[in-house]
Amino acid sequence: MPDFDDWRQGAACRDHDPELFFPLTEMGPGAHQVDRAKAVCARCPVRTACLDYALDNGLDHGIFGGTTETERRELRRARTSRRAA
Repeated sequence: MPDFDDWRQGAACRDHDPELFFPLTEMGPGAHQVDRAKAVCARCPVRTACLDYALDNGLDHGIFGGTTETERRELRRARTSRRAA
């Protein structure tokens, strides 16, 4: 995987307000913001690298690689379960 600085240069979110990717909540009014952020991620050529970075570095806040904090927690749990098996 390329290092953070390399893949970040190709990120679709680069030209967007960073606050879009840090909604206060995933529900209610924040759900619309989450959907807008995920739409940017959906067309991003480095989405997988971004998600891997977030998972590998325990990023707990914000939208990374098209996932919310809750979704990344579930992915981490699944990773841990697979490693234990």
